[in-house]
Formats: sequence, structure tokens, C-alpha cells
Amino acid sequence: MLRAARPRRTAHALLLAVVVLCHFAAASSAAAAQDPASALLWFRNGHPSTQALALLAQMRDAERYGLRPSDYGAEALAAQIAQPGLAGARDAAEWQSLDGALSAAALRFATHLHSGRVNARRAGFDVEQARPAFDGAAAVRLLATGSDTLATLQALEPPFLHYRLLKVALQRYRQLDTQGGLTELPPFKPRSLREGERYAGAPALRRLLQALGDLDAREGDLSDPLLLDAGLSAALGRFQERHGLHPDSVLGRSTWRALTVPMATRVRQIELTLERWRWLPAFTRPPIIVNIPQFRLFAFRTTDDHVADILQMSVIVGRIFPRNRTPVFMSELRYVVFRPYWDVPPSIVQNEMLASIRKSLDYLARNNLELVRGQGDDGAVIAADEASVEALARGELRLRQRPGEGNALGLIKFLMPNGYNVYLHSTPEQHLFNEAQRAFSHGCIRVADPLPLAVQVLHDTPGDWTPQAIEAAMHGEATQRIELAQPIPVLVLYGTALAKEDGQIMFFEDIYGHDRRLERLLGR
Repeated sequence: MLRAARPRRTAHALLLAVVVLCHFAAASSAAAAQDPASALLWFRNGHPSTQALALLAQMRDAERYGLRPSDYGAEALAAQIAQPGLAGARDAAEWQSLDGALSAAALRFATHLHSGRVNARRAGFDVEQARPAFDGAAAVRLLATGSDTLATLQALEPPFLHYRLLKVALQRYRQLDTQGGLTELPPFKPRSLREGERYAGAPALRRLLQALGDLDAREGDLSDPLLLDAGLSAALGRFQERHGLHPDSVLGRSTWRALTVPMATRVRQIELTLERWRWLPAFTRPPIIVNIPQFRLFAFRTTDDHVADILQMSVIVGRIFPRNRTPVFMSELRYVVFRPYWDVPPSIVQNEMLASIRKSLDYLARNNLELVRGQGDDGAVIAADEASVEALARGELRLRQRPGEGNALGLIKFLMPNGYNVYLHSTPEQHLFNEAQRAFSHGCIRVADPLPLAVQVLHDTPGDWTPQAIEAAMHGEATQRIELAQPIPVLVLYGTALAKEDGQIMFFEDIYGHDRRLERLLGR
């Protein structure tokens, strides 16, 4: 279960800033009574300061950050400031009101860039905001007095390369969204189309894939504009790969659905992912990140998020049913277990196994399962009979699977203590990694290539942890639990858009509906 939600960071920052700004106002009230302009942050001699104009320009262009100009009243403020004859037309109270409105807008804008618009927990994400505490009043003062407004705003944003790349991608997709009808293809007919076949929507498909960068304008056989030629088929494969689809270069139903997603929806996916990245802490130690809808794990070798410093591999995550979903949370990897037992969760015992065990006790032997009393790997094994099975049903005994090649956890488990009992582990079902959509587990995360991951996480832990030694431990006789010398941060995240360093922009299906939930929260 999620812990109780903390007060919203944005509300806290606003309260802090109001208190500080009120203090400044009170301290300068005597001076302000003699000279109202002396207490103003954003105006000089009846004219907006250079900083005020620069900030207004950035707020009016807030969409560049994935934000909304209307949230800051940027247009209305600009209109008020642009009124002629300001100096003589406003009394002290009006000046203070306009100056305060601009300060409030600046604070809101700065807070959103630093911490996001929605508290992560309200969106169902159990992540701690661990970046340096946000001093809203200090941010406003710096914006009002500093010489480089853009640099000040950029310093408030997440310090990640892939955040900046996604901002660039946002501008590109906004431009694509201005090209009307780009994703309009003929309705899908109940048969997939392959290379060499004719397709009435081929000209529109060619235009779309060229605009997206998947197809070179010079590529393909243009003598038959309706032909799904080799160049167009290859471009389809590139599109599929960028959208988490099986890259078979065939125009099937799922590919058609992805092709016809409006560009405005892609823009929104990027905006929502930028919002989530603002919730993340700066990396003080190399983390492990799992992006759920991408079905991908990234194990960082440094705190820099350049791809050259990251071990990557496919993962399997929880099914789309609410009770099986992999949660979004942060933890620390602390232990590696070789040849683990699998303690079958009570929900799986009750919902999936108990009926089969009652039907035949042979079910236990066939699946290398045993009944155990007590906790820990040294718990007493209880003989299976009708009475012990009923004790299992009452929760008095637990069910576990003995270590081995067929164990559901495979030969290695990566433990990161958390309230969800979710961890990383290998799996004997390697064939599932051939699937493009890999939501098959009960919530835990299965990794495709556990050996290099183990080598990396055990790098600084005392002992002989060469690949050969790790292989021997995985295939040995004994269960071993190794405590890491230094815990490794683990972030299980959820982003449906990703910009790569090579310029590719990837999109993934909103398998758990988290995009829809965040959209509703932002709409409020």
C-alpha cells in the first residue's frame, strides 16, 4: 500500500515564499510609503525591468517546457504591463498589486519547473523528492535581479540529459502537429499487408513516415505509388521499433493503431513524461532504472545518463490487471541471492494453486514445491497431507519452491526491500523476452540477462565476483545471500516517451493507464 500522501511540495513552496515576501514587504514599508517604486521587484521608473520582460517571454512560451502559459496568466500580465502611460496612471497600491501578481506567477512557474505541477503520490507514484529543497522566495529574487533569466530557469529543471533531449523532441512533435491530417490513414481492413502488396493508403503512409524520419524521401520505388515496396516496409519496421512493437515490417492492426495516433497525443505523452522526470532526485550514486511501459532496465555505471555508461536489458513486468501491476516506487538494492527459494505469495496460493494441490498432492512434487512452517530459508519442512494442506489454506504454513533450474525466480534474485515485496530476478521462461509487450508477471521484474547485471552490482562487494564465479554460484548446490558493500538506488518508473541520443524518439503504450490518471490530475 502507498504511504499517506505528504503535503504538496508546490503548496509548501508557495507558503514559504509568501511568508518571506511578506517579510520583505513589511521591512520595506516605510521606504515604500515615501517612494512606492523602491519596494517593487519588477518595475523601474514606471517601466518593466529587463528581467520582467525576459520572464514574461519565457512564461508566454511555457509550452516549450511542456507547461501551459495560461497557468501563469502570462498573456494577461503582458497586456497589463504593455498599457501606455503606466508611470502616471497607477497609484502605489496598483503598482504593488501588479508587482505581486508577477511575483506569484514567477513563483508558480519556478515551482513547476523544479518540482512538477502534481505531487507524485497523488498520481500513484511512491517516489521521494530528494533534490535540494526548493526555496521559492530565493528563486523569485534571483529571477527578478539576475542577469540571465534563461539560465536561472534551466538551473531549476532536472539535471538529466534525457530530460533535455525530450524537451527538444517536444518542439519537433509540436511542429508535426501543425501538419494537418498527417496521421490519417484509410480504415484498417481485417488483413495485414506485407512488402510487395498494394495499399490504398501507401501515399499517406509514405508522407507520414518521411515526416517522422523513418523513411528517406529518396527511398523506395515511386513508379507505383500504391505499392508497399521494400523501402516503405523497412521504414515500417523502424517505426515499429520506436513504438515498442514487434519490428516485422508488416502493416498489421497494432501498427496501424500506432500510426494513426494523433500528433497532439504524442505531444501530450512527452509533456506527461517531462512532468514525471521533474519528480526525480538527482543521482548521487549510479542507479538502476526500470521503465515499466518500455519493458527495459538501465543499470548506470556513473551518475551521468549517457547511454555509453549504461547497461541495458529487456525486462518482464506485472500484468495489466490492477492487483498484478508493478508499482512505481524507489528503493535500494541491498542483497543478491544465488539459487533462491521462491516463497509463493498467499494470493497466488489461494487463487492459482490451492485447488490443484487439493486435487492431487502430486502437484507439489511435480512443481518442486514444499510446505514450510516458520520464516526464513531454514524453516521446518512439513510433510504434505490433507491436514497440512488445510493448514496452508488457513495461512498457518507457507508454500515455497525449492532452488533449481525450474524455479520461478531462476537462479538469482536481486533484493531491494520495499513494502510491495517486488524485486528483480532471473527466469526460466526466457522465450517470453521475444515478445514486444512483456507484461506477464505478478508484479516482480524479471531480467533478461542476469549475469552482467550481477557482475555490475557486485563490483565493489568483497569476494571473487568474476563472471565465472557468479556462474558457479548460480549453478552450485547452496543458496547464498550476499550483502552489497554499498546499496544501489533503484527507481521503478513509468514514462511513455523517450528521446534517444541518436535523435530517435520512442513512444510506448500506456499499459497501466497512468498517463490518463496524470492527465486528469493536471486538468484539475
